[in-house]
Amino acid sequence: MVSVYGGMSHERKAKIWTMWQQGTPMSHIARDIKKPPATVYSYLLYHGGIEPKKRIRRSSCLTFEERETISRGIASGSSMRDIARQLDRHPSTISREISRNGGLKRYRATLAEKYFLKSSKRPKPLLLGENDSLREIVACLLESDWSPEQISGWLKKYSNDGKQMSVSHETIYKSLFIQTRGLFREELKKHLRTKRMFRHAKSHRVSTRGQIVDAISIRERPAEIEDRAIPGHWEGDLIIGSNNSAIATVVERYSRFTVLCKLDSKRATSVVQSLTEQMKRLPKQVLTSLTWDRGHEMSAHKSFTMATDMTVYFCDPSSPWQRGSNENTNGLLRQYFPKGKGMGIYSQSQLDEIANKLNTRPRKTLGFKTPAEVFEQALH
Repeated sequence: MVSVYGGMSHERKAKIWTMWQQGTPMSHIARDIKKPPATVYSYLLYHGGIEPKKRIRRSSCLTFEERETISRGIASGSSMRDIARQLDRHPSTISREISRNGGLKRYRATLAEKYFLKSSKRPKPLLLGENDSLREIVACLLESDWSPEQISGWLKKYSNDGKQMSVSHETIYKSLFIQTRGLFREELKKHLRTKRMFRHAKSHRVSTRGQIVDAISIRERPAEIEDRAIPGHWEGDLIIGSNNSAIATVVERYSRFTVLCKLDSKRATSVVQSLTEQMKRLPKQVLTSLTWDRGHEMSAHKSFTMATDMTVYFCDPSSPWQRGSNENTNGLLRQYFPKGKGMGIYSQSQLDEIANKLNTRPRKTLGFKTPAEVFEQALH
């Protein structure tokens, strides 16, 4: 059966959504359904990358196949009673169907189905469409680079109006991405961390790293670090930019407080010098250990330990999840440092400003407190 939208069959649409939710690239989807990539892109953009809710047709409503039978019956000169008998419908049902869609001379099954789908919609009122105050608050927080999940959690925790001023993060995403809702300006999408135009499945890549001389394995790390019982234990890695540029990111496991370090190069001496300078700006009581990936940029880890008294532990090969707080934070930081952009253009003061912006945003894992709040509490 051919859909009235875009000349694309329901089977093709279903295939698009199945493959899209599996993280399949648009070019591969287009090749599979034998349509141009631009068609797949336009279809996904129209729906914001969110599969529309399936509509259920009541048994009392005519199907598209029945409308085609009516159209063929009219073309062959059959009476309305004959068509009704063939479909096991009441003659008045056939009569009304033909009358509301142009009469005997103008009835077309495709146009009749299109009119039915449009007129039978009973959309629920949109929460953010009806509540102007809530919509303005959400828009303001999006402009401040808060994620929809942070906004939803913060409203639920701190709103004085109870449910009236609460909204789920999924509703915010849908209102941002689905074009037909028209509730938010297109520019607000650019404040999302990923800056994507629509929702899609996440893919993960695991890299392999070499060996570090005299590296202390993460398996030797004390249990008190594992359960985040006390502050002072950090995780770190590099964010890589174009032209072989990079910055170092360090995250405190207890509070998720983030420190960014400008690097002159990815050489171990440069990385250790920058890390040492930035970490020594912090109170000594929160400098206990650092967990790093297997990158050779930390091959001079002994110099770092001597300068800061921080023990350096290294993850197992191909196991970035062992420093998950840093991995997650680097994902958040990509909002400010998009892939393909050079990292050398940023000064240390600019990096400090970005770190402060991230540290003053609420985090779900902290009960929607900010990392700065939790870090400050830990110091006292």
